[in-house]
Amino acid sequence: MKKGSKLYSVLNQKCPRCHEGELFIDPNSYKLNKMASMHEYCSYCGLKIEQETGFFYGAMYVSYALTVALGVSIYVAYFVFSILFSFEINLALYLIITSLSFIIFGPPMFRKSRVIYMNIFIDYQPNERGPYLKK
Repeated sequence: MKKGSKLYSVLNQKCPRCHEGELFIDPNSYKLNKMASMHEYCSYCGLKIEQETGFFYGAMYVSYALTVALGVSIYVAYFVFSILFSFEINLALYLIITSLSFIIFGPPMFRKSRVIYMNIFIDYQPNERGPYLKK
């Protein structure tokens, strides 16, 4: 994976324009009181992180898609394991596994959804330093 791809920016949680600057103040997504804290500007290229007020409301749709994908993949894995190890599907066990997975993967998916949403609208331009250059 190399710089210049959107996947690089998403997986490393880097600025989508320069792929250098950090987006989140604290790299640990499990510190829940700082989970959503983002820098105002990219420290490397000066990109304004929140493009406009309410910009990240659209990331809820990305988060929803990630959550549905996680839920479906858990169901498929549970179904395959029930066939392979020949046990009966237990709805209570499935709900417990799914709920725990959502709790465990929730904070990272929250952050990834924001980074994915930013990458939809902002292209990689390593030499660009505007129009949102920090004053």
